[in-house]
Amino acid sequence: MPKASNPSPANDALALPTHYEAAMQELETVVARMESGDLPLDQLLTAYERGAALLQLCRDKLQAVENQIKVLDNGVLKPWKSA
Repeated sequence: MPKASNPSPANDALALPTHYEAAMQELETVVARMESGDLPLDQLLTAYERGAALLQLCRDKLQAVENQIKVLDNGVLKPWKSA
């Protein structure tokens, strides 16, 4: 019987958030740390890679919502009107 693999704590830290809001919050934190100028080069590169992944996740989630709106509006993207 195959043994179930347990993710290491390092893998858990690398997992991307599942919610847009959490991803945006983490992205803002990453950017602030990078802009502080206090990170050594290796940590700066890691932070940049994490930020790029978070940015892509946010873009993908926004695109999915836009696609849903198109479907709901019969394929025509209409301007947003706030209530």
